[in-house]
Amino acid sequence: MKHVALVTGGSRGIGLGIAQCLLKGGFDVAICGVRTACEHKDFFYCQCDVSDAAARQRMIEAIRQRFGRLDVLVNNAGIAPKVRADILEANEESFDELIRTNLKGPYFLTQAVARWMIEQKSGCIINVSSISATVASVNRGDYCISKAGIAMATQLWAARLGAFNIPVYEVRPGVIRTDMTAPVTAKYDKLFAEGLAIQPRWGTPEDVGKVVAALARGDFPYSTGAVLMVDGGLTVQRL
Repeated sequence: MKHVALVTGGSRGIGLGIAQCLLKGGFDVAICGVRTACEHKDFFYCQCDVSDAAARQRMIEAIRQRFGRLDVLVNNAGIAPKVRADILEANEESFDELIRTNLKGPYFLTQAVARWMIEQKSGCIINVSSISATVASVNRGDYCISKAGIAMATQLWAARLGAFNIPVYEVRPGVIRTDMTAPVTAKYDKLFAEGLAIQPRWGTPEDVGKVVAALARGDFPYSTGAVLMVDGGLTVQRL
């Protein structure tokens, strides 16, 4: 029987890279997104806005009916602020939207999936956050705070689920080339050329996907709560 993985936000960008790596690794893969349909026919697609509690529950039930089990949850879905605003000027509407989608949704999806994994006596949870969990960007404070929350959620769920042998990990990407980062291509091309990261290139969704696939396979069985950096050494302190 194949193991089953759910990748939220799996129809594009980092999520798609993760889903493709898991598929290559022999998993049955469910993905979700807010669109009504998905062109990627190799995956079981669920329409779901992770900030919506009822939609999360419908997605879990659809996966249960289709596969009867869920072995890996990858909390990847997330949004960037519509407008990058200095924290002296930022509004509550943007803050609330990012916290609902990037933090509250994954937190309570994890709660529901964790109960299922306890019931089936197996599972693994992987949270995809960002270097923004610790690297301050004062023009998108809402995003940074949402990712810092995911970092703590990883520690909390690792501590709570350890007794059930359900590991929880955090994967922390750096600057990854996706449609989300397309508007700042010129900026980061210049920064990479000037030495922004130790490895002087953009990251790719596949870079992230390979790390997630290794965790999903169980290659790190004694490392629950671990943070795996996928940032080309960007956050390594240098003199």
